[in-house]
Amino acid sequence: MIQAFHPGRLTALAERHDCVLLVTRLVGDYVPPGAVVVEVHGGTSAPEPQQVTGLIAFGSERTIEQDPAFALRVLVDIAIRALSPAVNDPTTAVQVLNQIESFLHTVGRAGLRDRYVLGDRHGTPRLVVQGRDWEDYLQLAVTEIREYGTPSVQICRRLRSLLEGLLTALPPGTLPAVRTELALLREAVEREYPDPARRALARTPDPQGIGARHRPDAD
Repeated sequence: MIQAFHPGRLTALAERHDCVLLVTRLVGDYVPPGAVVVEVHGGTSAPEPQQVTGLIAFGSERTIEQDPAFALRVLVDIAIRALSPAVNDPTTAVQVLNQIESFLHTVGRAGLRDRYVLGDRHGTPRLVVQGRDWEDYLQLAVTEIREYGTPSVQICRRLRSLLEGLLTALPPGTLPAVRTELALLREAVEREYPDPARRALARTPDPQGIGARHRPDAD
């Protein structure tokens, strides 16, 4: 498992060998024996493999130091455990969604990309690393909670409130993915609630799940 890597030293190593290092895997990925983690492109000489791997931390478990997706994964796991039939605690899942919403507002403003190119002191590209973009984080945050939580009116309402809040607060480039998740939530509610009254209840956004739905302003 890749736990972290040292971008500054990897960039300096590539500069010394006048090459470009391409990290082929994400922090948090499992690396099977013999797999390629870093590719060397160009250069007058190739760095020793030990020099490269010595700048990458491997371990048996993911950590959150360079892997914020793992922190989000833990939150989602808590929520879906709370939604399991054995526990049946949607209120805990709603509390977790509060934290997930805060996380998404921060990540949505960060301008994340799925690929980063780092240069040396002269601006020459030396290190290419893979990244998670906004859509990756959004899908991780809501997909399983939607799949496990649709039978709960409380979860449907809280999820819709979360997604509609993102629509009003985040930069335009992030919004198509949010609209996609809203459409998936609507479809899930349509399938789960054939009765019009219950369906209308489940489709009402509510930041508390049940008990604080938004009402139109008084005239």
